[in-house]
Amino acid sequence: MSSHRLNVAALAGDGIGPEVMREAIRVLRAVEKRFQLSFQITEAPVGWAGIDAAGKALPDATLQLCRESDAILFGSVGLPDRDPTIPKEERPERAALLRIRKEFGLFANLRPVRLPKVLSHACPLRPERQGDGLDILVVRELTGGLYFGQPKKTEEVVEAREGSDSPRRFQRSIDTMVYTTPEIERIARVAFESARLRRRKVTSIDKANVLENGILWREVVTRIGKEFPDVALEHMFVDNGAMQLMLRPTQFDVMLCENLFGDILSDEAAALAGSLGMLPSASLGQTTGDRTFGFYEPAGGTAPDIAGKDLANPIAQILSVALMLRYSFRLEAAAVAVEAAVSQVIESGLRTGDIFNPAETGARKVGTRAMGEAIAAAVG
Repeated sequence: MSSHRLNVAALAGDGIGPEVMREAIRVLRAVEKRFQLSFQITEAPVGWAGIDAAGKALPDATLQLCRESDAILFGSVGLPDRDPTIPKEERPERAALLRIRKEFGLFANLRPVRLPKVLSHACPLRPERQGDGLDILVVRELTGGLYFGQPKKTEEVVEAREGSDSPRRFQRSIDTMVYTTPEIERIARVAFESARLRRRKVTSIDKANVLENGILWREVVTRIGKEFPDVALEHMFVDNGAMQLMLRPTQFDVMLCENLFGDILSDEAAALAGSLGMLPSASLGQTTGDRTFGFYEPAGGTAPDIAGKDLANPIAQILSVALMLRYSFRLEAAAVAVEAAVSQVIESGLRTGDIFNPAETGARKVGTRAMGEAIAAAVG
């Protein structure tokens, strides 16, 4: 066993979160055994589970656990039927998810989008647009832009109307999109460094023809790009980027996006893999020594309509474990083992419902637990 115990806060959350988290922990225990590691995995409530347990989406004890951990393995939060019953500031996405991002300075979101050839049927694009399979990394800035800029408010407006003694009354909502040079510099470096480990190309997404921050974004990214002469850089407007993801996705290696654009384009790119249930993500903070504090979650949501039915695809949550092993713990061999196990199980024909095609020869439909057990067994 490793003499140093690796502390993981496991926050399953709502909906299908507990089911897929269970399988991710199963796989992590298989990694622990194979590589003689020691993980202290502590589970805690978050989201509506946190509200039910302690009165708020991010209970104080859960936040303290996160502070004492080396990484956070996160499920999903939010229940559409219940969210409108509380003020918007107290809803799980704001009170838990966005607060964790801000609390731990998680400024870089990495979302790998891979479509293996064997799952080409799950992709909405024609086979000729898929090439030999898709492999895109979306790098999204996570703590700036419209989501965090101030002022952010909805206010009452009273406006005089010409020729009338009765003023017009209405509401006005304001969101502010703000970026600073240091914010752009650090996310750009993450993108270029990631590209060096891949196919050495960065496509920077902006709206420099309309937005002031888009002009600054392009200028700063261009300057940082000169520090990486071995990486090709191209700029693309966000609307064209959205179109190109559908027309010719194989042109992309690393897509560098600000917060809002990255939120939208990463989900669009995820659709190319056939299911959000296949897509993990990593949200990274600052690196101290050989450790990077990270937050790891599947790309999909709580899917309450299938919760508790053994239907959810746990692969995104399991691949989030692989990202945690790679980025927070620098355990590359263990990360590769998890990814290889997922590939092996997919190649063997096991499919959860979201990626199952009855016309596919040799495919077998299985549930959440069976998929997790198969992947854990393949880790060895």
